[in-house]
Amino acid sequence: MISKVYSFGLQGIDAYPVEIEIDISPGLPTVNIVGLPDSSIKEARERVKSAIKNSGFEWPAERITISLAPSSVRKEGSCFDLAIALGILAATAQIQSQNLSNYNIIGELALDGSIRPSGGILAIAMAIVKDKNTQGTEYSNLVLPLENAKEAAIVSGISVWPLKTLKEAVEFINNQNLYQPLKINLEDLFKENTSYAVDFSEVKGQYSAKRAIEVAICGGHNILMIGPPGSGKTMLAKRIPTIMPNLTLEEALDITKIHSAIGILPNTNGIIATRPFRSPHHGISSVALIGGGSLPIPGEVSLAHHGVLFLDELPEFNRNSLEALRIPLEEGSIRISRILKSINFPAAFVLVAAMNPCPCGYYTNPNKTCTCNTTKIHNYRSKISGPLLDRIDIHIELPALKYQELSDIKDSEPSYIIKARVENVRGIQKERFKDEKIFFNARMNAKLIRKYCYLDKGAKELLKLAISELGFSARAYDKILKISRTIADLAGSEDILREHISEAVQYRSLDRQL
Repeated sequence: MISKVYSFGLQGIDAYPVEIEIDISPGLPTVNIVGLPDSSIKEARERVKSAIKNSGFEWPAERITISLAPSSVRKEGSCFDLAIALGILAATAQIQSQNLSNYNIIGELALDGSIRPSGGILAIAMAIVKDKNTQGTEYSNLVLPLENAKEAAIVSGISVWPLKTLKEAVEFINNQNLYQPLKINLEDLFKENTSYAVDFSEVKGQYSAKRAIEVAICGGHNILMIGPPGSGKTMLAKRIPTIMPNLTLEEALDITKIHSAIGILPNTNGIIATRPFRSPHHGISSVALIGGGSLPIPGEVSLAHHGVLFLDELPEFNRNSLEALRIPLEEGSIRISRILKSINFPAAFVLVAAMNPCPCGYYTNPNKTCTCNTTKIHNYRSKISGPLLDRIDIHIELPALKYQELSDIKDSEPSYIIKARVENVRGIQKERFKDEKIFFNARMNAKLIRKYCYLDKGAKELLKLAISELGFSARAYDKILKISRTIADLAGSEDILREHISEAVQYRSLDRQL
């Protein structure tokens, strides 16, 4: 007898329908799985067998053939266990097989028959909504593990049926009326998860660095902080998401979908409603940073989508890893190409990098003696290539904190006040670039710079002096104009004035030194 069950698989961060056929015929008791399964799917035969027996059902002592279609696409993961188990029970007439065609079934089975959570549930729910007739059924029902229920229920247009065990799943298939689909209020769930555990008011001193960070976030500029150990680089970086505009629901779903696809949702609420902050170790490989693998999965740049990618100790990162950042920084996405498949992953993030001024870290610290010579300092800084430095608009130096700053009991400016200014400037840019297909000043090309970066006489003279006296390159010239445009927006000025150019020049620290 043949039974048919519907499920979904993942390719990258997108889901595709999988039709599972089970044929039970006379012969030696074996289980064959076809359709390009990976090892975790091949091992399903043991998990499913034990789960069926331990749930009080009979395991057929016959030849079982399991086909996963489309057979030309490689399948991976353990999310097909529950569908396979129900298919076998349907083929042996232990459940009502005609009811199976109404459901999409996802879940891994434990040996005792309990259902374990799976990754990529949000992508699956979104795929069902995108094409409700993908599997030739008028129903949009998703049977899944209880732990994944909220994640799927945030997508409207489908009915989510959370279950705990295989035995419960059999009861549900035989009599759906015994259960109710999960319903949640998405707006309330979204609002409940929008708070951060940190705030800019906790940062003592470093007022110039805070100002530079505010300018960077307003204009979508990448930023590099240079300072001795303990100057607050990491502390500042961790609080940057708190001054970024609140996520829209669409952005939140994009972020949740990526984290769900690789099974690392940080909470049980089913949605990520805050800006992601990713801080990989400097020993990370280029594959882990940008994504990859034989069947490509997202890397850190995609996990930081719509948020912040923080690279501490920037010169200590592998050069190949840093060079791999150039494309996502330029395009806001990364394409991973393999023989079997090429997949595009989103990667629109703000790069925040930090480094010491020298190998020992105390070159700019007046209270400690630097042990590095000029050659060591040059070699240390030259680990950051020109093309990567090209994509970092703002370089800011952080001094060592003084006792008076550390002992000050007054709170600094809180994040919500800074965020209000950021949102105002973002609104100005949105209106300015509504016909230009960009959203931030940092994305302006040469044509748009000429169009929107008008300088008054004083500003022109100061910029000319800076270029000639400090030896800035052509790339630095463009960066200064973009930054000064953002500073002018913060000041509510239509034109770029002398003081805006002056501040922008201060944000090209490495250019001045090199």
